[in-house]
Amino acid sequence: MTTDTDTASVPSPAPSGFDNDNRQAATIGDSARDYVNRLRGGDMGSLPAILGLVFLFAVFASLNDRFLTTYNMANLVIQSGSIIVLAMGIVFVLLIGEIDLSAGVAGGASATIIALMLIDYDWTWWAATLAGVAVGAVIGLAIGSLVAFLGIPSFVVTLAFFLALQAVPLKLIGSGGSLRFNDAVLRGLSIKNVPVTAGWIAAILIVVGFAALSLWRYRSLSAKGLVHKPLGLVVIQIAVLAVIVLGLTALLSANRAPNPELFEISGIPWVAPVVIALLLFWTYVLTKSRFGRHLYAVGGNAEAARRAGINVKRVRIMAFVICSSMAAISGLLAASYTGKVSPGSGGGNELLYAVGAAVIGGTSLFGGRGRALDAVIGGLVIATIPNGLGLLNQASYINFLVTGGVLLLAASVDAISRRRRSSAGV
Repeated sequence: MTTDTDTASVPSPAPSGFDNDNRQAATIGDSARDYVNRLRGGDMGSLPAILGLVFLFAVFASLNDRFLTTYNMANLVIQSGSIIVLAMGIVFVLLIGEIDLSAGVAGGASATIIALMLIDYDWTWWAATLAGVAVGAVIGLAIGSLVAFLGIPSFVVTLAFFLALQAVPLKLIGSGGSLRFNDAVLRGLSIKNVPVTAGWIAAILIVVGFAALSLWRYRSLSAKGLVHKPLGLVVIQIAVLAVIVLGLTALLSANRAPNPELFEISGIPWVAPVVIALLLFWTYVLTKSRFGRHLYAVGGNAEAARRAGINVKRVRIMAFVICSSMAAISGLLAASYTGKVSPGSGGGNELLYAVGAAVIGGTSLFGGRGRALDAVIGGLVIATIPNGLGLLNQASYINFLVTGGVLLLAASVDAISRRRRSSAGV
């Protein structure tokens, strides 16, 4: 029996969001009809989350004129950073049909290690960051090994780690204490901005790079007679990305200081480049790498993946390692935002928000379907709710009710979509 995992023997995973590249349509109209048919078949993708985000923006903007100000939009980017990064890690675990309840506190424990390395041992910021991410990776390795080799349900394993990992910052910091997170570089991720000129250069490079890759891919596939998107659709996608990237850059490059005559606050918050870099990296891993194909295959049908020669146990372990490593980066961003690490770091609603962000963005709770982009879209939805309600001076319980309702709605859409796909034989 062949073990070549790059052959046709690899099971075909459930649609993941990038599988549409394998469909060819002659015109934009054909592409539109194909998209409508996929919607009818239950392949909703991130459409509900995008519509929800537009709805929330419209409602909050109509109720408070400060919501769409550049100052608040920059705050929204900063507030959503840690949620988005943690949700990206959760996506990998959800893709294989598992769950990680310890991701939030794993981030808190890792951030505690980073703070201690900075304060007690005077490490450089990059060395302390590597140490924190390494701690997260070790946590993920332990969880993944227990799940893969012993067959313990991930819910039980991660629940145990959720309880145990809360002891790490409590022991190292002490009850009621805290550690200042005041390294100039790491703290600057939340309180400092990219120089305006550098921000514009980066934005232009992103647009030009995306355009070049998209057109090169179109020309390459067309020359080889392989399936590809219509040229018109490729141009539209490039134009949409250009409008979004350049528009946000222009928005955040303006002076957003409350008193612009006294001082200036301008530029893209440093959190944004971190999130974008992680998004690009993990999107490449999921869509272009062998590991990404194996991940979708295991999530779609683990037994079929095993019979095709895929090392299912290794894939599962790596999913948890990636999740906990991303949790460490999320914990760093959360500490950068608050300026401190405390025994309760990561133990609040961070995990719930991250899982909610992944699901709201379009990642399936049943495995096999999801993208790194889902975490970004869902994270913005989750962060928009408390941001907008805070401007309206609403009570905290309203935030919980609305967020819980949005998550329940997203889970319902996921379940209904899955049922319709099953009925359609997808």
